[in-house]
Amino acid sequence: MSRVFLLLTALCLSATLQAQTWPVKPLRVIVNVAPGGVADLTMRVLGVRLSESLGQPVVVENRPGGDGYIGFEAVARGEAEGYTLLYAPGSTTMIAPHLVRRPDLDPLKVFAPIVPTGRVSLYLVVHPKLAAANFAEFLAHARANPGKLNYGTPGNGTSPHIATEVFNREANIKLNHIPYKGAGPALNDLLGGQIDLALDPGVGLQHVKSGKLRMLAVAGARRHPDYPNVPTLEESGIKGVDGGPYFGLYALAGTPRAILERLNAEVQKAMKEPVVRDRFVTLAVDIADPMTPDAFAAYIHDQSNRYAKLIPELGIGGR
Repeated sequence: MSRVFLLLTALCLSATLQAQTWPVKPLRVIVNVAPGGVADLTMRVLGVRLSESLGQPVVVENRPGGDGYIGFEAVARGEAEGYTLLYAPGSTTMIAPHLVRRPDLDPLKVFAPIVPTGRVSLYLVVHPKLAAANFAEFLAHARANPGKLNYGTPGNGTSPHIATEVFNREANIKLNHIPYKGAGPALNDLLGGQIDLALDPGVGLQHVKSGKLRMLAVAGARRHPDYPNVPTLEESGIKGVDGGPYFGLYALAGTPRAILERLNAEVQKAMKEPVVRDRFVTLAVDIADPMTPDAFAAYIHDQSNRYAKLIPELGIGGR
């Protein structure tokens, strides 16, 4: 009995010592969507602050594609030592697993949740060539032309994809889905007129201001302060369309608990800094309430269960 006690004590002391000396080399954070999207932009501003607080470079690397699984694979090849991390939209960790059957890379088993950062509101934005000056005109046009309008998303099973399919159902319209490898590529094709519209997660707001795109509605709890005349979908009688679950930072399962807690504390400290908060607000990201790693894990399981029920209802197929 005493030998077991001594062994457990030694393991605890070893983990504590590792967390106290960690990090001793640069950190690598894999963002599993394309550059230019909200996940990429928010992680880069966080990366700068974490580099300063941790005393080691934080290298942000994009690995888009495969509904987020290319990024999952890149992180899974690392060691559970807190040096290779994942930063992912909630859609890839809580929605995509119900569409992409990869038991070997189930994010709820392969990764240890660290901390959520925020979630997007979505904005119905259209290319100016579309003959709709406001939301009512858009609905009339979409209903008169079922299946003829193309909408872009960051990929199959992402929050904008799910939200737009809920929008299709609740508004009694039929929009045609064009998936991309991130919000940035979808935005580029919307600007070029290759697609007609998107439920944009905020990266296109600068182009709304410049007149290159037109905003017709907000899929969120509130109107955008810069566009007080643009209604929310709920005001127009369309319920249940939202930006999906929180973005978050993850480590490999098995990473020492003390390292997870250190990262949780450092990210939450960074989220309070004005330069970080201002960047999140500029991107129209709703900042997450503080959560411990355990609370974030419970949130992830709840959201995963929610989408396990919603996806079949929407008729979105998996593979």
